[in-house]
Amino acid sequence: MFKPRFARRSLRRYKEKGLDQLERRMVESAVEGGFEGARVLEIGGGIGAIQAELLQAGAERGEVVELVSAYEPYARELARERGLEERTSFRVADVLEDPDIVEPADVVVMNRVVCCSPDGIELTAAAARLARGTLVLSFPRDTVWMRAGIGLLNGGYWLIRRSFRVFVHSPDALVAAAEAEGLRLAVRGRGLAWEFLTLQRAT
Repeated sequence: MFKPRFARRSLRRYKEKGLDQLERRMVESAVEGGFEGARVLEIGGGIGAIQAELLQAGAERGEVVELVSAYEPYARELARERGLEERTSFRVADVLEDPDIVEPADVVVMNRVVCCSPDGIELTAAAARLARGTLVLSFPRDTVWMRAGIGLLNGGYWLIRRSFRVFVHSPDALVAAAEAEGLRLAVRGRGLAWEFLTLQRAT
């Protein structure tokens, strides 16, 4: 599903429209935590739009970690156009399979990532372990109508023989997974279909 054409469209959409409203709130919540000189890690970051925004807002270095290599040329194109090529990197890796391959970061971002895996709770815990300061993640709202809609979407994927599925995870379970790793909920924001959490390392 996440092939070069999809990645190319993601870059074009971002260039034309920028971040959406929920993503802008995610960036604002990370900035409020204070991160000048910080390292940013965007897990499942695709073209790396959020880490690029954070680099432009004052972070020092960023890294995009992806399961899908198709995003790499477009992530590098975005970094080059924003003058961030020397401050960011792209890596193909599985944080759950090989967590030690990724270095911890001051700010860890997972935008619409945990919904792509049945192991979303475990992935949140892994991301929390990598967050020295702040973890920001977004996911579908856990509502009856969202579960019904995603059920229909997954049914469509089944009909066209795609193995990809979307998962709705309990926000309380996501928070609990991060809190077990020493983070505490700081901000919770909701849109119509998505919501986000910002958690910070307890001091």
